[in-house]
Amino acid sequence: MTLLDRSQSHPGYWPSPWPVECGGNRRQKSAPGRLDAATGVATVTSRRTDRWDVMTIRREPGEWYVGGTMPAFVGPPPFGWVERFDPVTLEPIVRSPNLKCGEHVWCGAILAHANGSILSINGSYLHRLDAGDLTIQAERQLVDCSHNGLLALSDGTLITKDLRLEGQGGTTVTRLSAETLETIGEPVQLGEGSMGRIASDVIDGVDHVYVPGTEHLWRIIVADNALIVDDWRPRYRTTGDQWGLSWDACLSEGNCWIMDCGDIESVRHIHTTFPNGRFDIAPSLSWRQPAPWRGAQRLLRVSLDDPADVTAIEPFGTPGGGIIAPPVHVPEHEMAIAWDSINGGLAGVATGDGRLEVAWHLDIRPSMQPVVFPESGELVINDFTDGGNDDLVVVDVSSGELVDRIATGSRIANGMFLSAGDDRDVYYCSTTTLARVCWS
Repeated sequence: MTLLDRSQSHPGYWPSPWPVECGGNRRQKSAPGRLDAATGVATVTSRRTDRWDVMTIRREPGEWYVGGTMPAFVGPPPFGWVERFDPVTLEPIVRSPNLKCGEHVWCGAILAHANGSILSINGSYLHRLDAGDLTIQAERQLVDCSHNGLLALSDGTLITKDLRLEGQGGTTVTRLSAETLETIGEPVQLGEGSMGRIASDVIDGVDHVYVPGTEHLWRIIVADNALIVDDWRPRYRTTGDQWGLSWDACLSEGNCWIMDCGDIESVRHIHTTFPNGRFDIAPSLSWRQPAPWRGAQRLLRVSLDDPADVTAIEPFGTPGGGIIAPPVHVPEHEMAIAWDSINGGLAGVATGDGRLEVAWHLDIRPSMQPVVFPESGELVINDFTDGGNDDLVVVDVSSGELVDRIATGSRIANGMFLSAGDDRDVYYCSTTTLARVCWS
């Protein structure tokens, strides 16, 4: 099996170090260069948006976009949106029209495509936007439920999937043209639902797409005009109430890394209504509610070669663990990073020589998608404090040492995305708040 080296530019995207969520299709969340937070002083710029800010991406140098939806769980219909913003002041430069979402309220995705466009998936709609004025160039309605995750494949085509929990039928995976948004071949309906976002990689010149199901991990081979479900189908979860579902995967060093226990009560509440996330009376959607299962939070390593080779570890051992974001593996430091959002705790799990051993613990409460700077060995992630503040923390990947703590000014933590900037900076997204932290 031959995997693309991380340093290679993915041909489906605009040439940028961060054109898509997690910085690339393997979801390693890896940023070039160094942060060196210990030798710098952090400054914070934040902006209250009163919107659900999901992720930021970069196109050209200094050309940054943020995409999201409206936190409209009750009241007027929701809509998606994309905004180009000043990378220093965070003030909006131009904003898209309101984008149809089928009235589903959930975090979608944006990307900067090789054809120059900005693509946005939100609810049941896909849009192609002009990168300059963010006008709508094409629109496509998909399966009528929330979609999460949108990737460009190596030939520039797009791939996305809907979100279905256990018992809600099979997830539909769709491949589309990035220009016309027309479907390429027939969509594939898997034999299970899927909650987590897709990941992909090129193996021996062929795109392979990884989909976390409700019991298995699924792999789809992308042929010329067809999506072919591979026979690689490792089981990571048994039915019952011991553990919950997996969020996204991280592809690293020939393995697929996941954490389970993700369909916490608030996620179940949102996706068992229709349209997803719409209610007559405002609900309680806190991710701090007790988990609906007994098991401790698990980190799992699954071989991409041998579907029977599945290894799990419970880094914390506390019953009723739960998360709303996936793990990350840092091959340069032979370390996987896992956490428990419900009970609290961040852990480094040593992975050298084929082992899985807890190397360190840190007493914080993360919930979101981190950023890693492998060259300087730094991880940036959030810590939702007991006082209700969502701070960012910088952690030494090898030792677990807390290097720096920065108050973002946000009082709402969720599972959204951090993005690495161009100048020792990180962009932060959450409901109602967009922020930039810069070290100098």
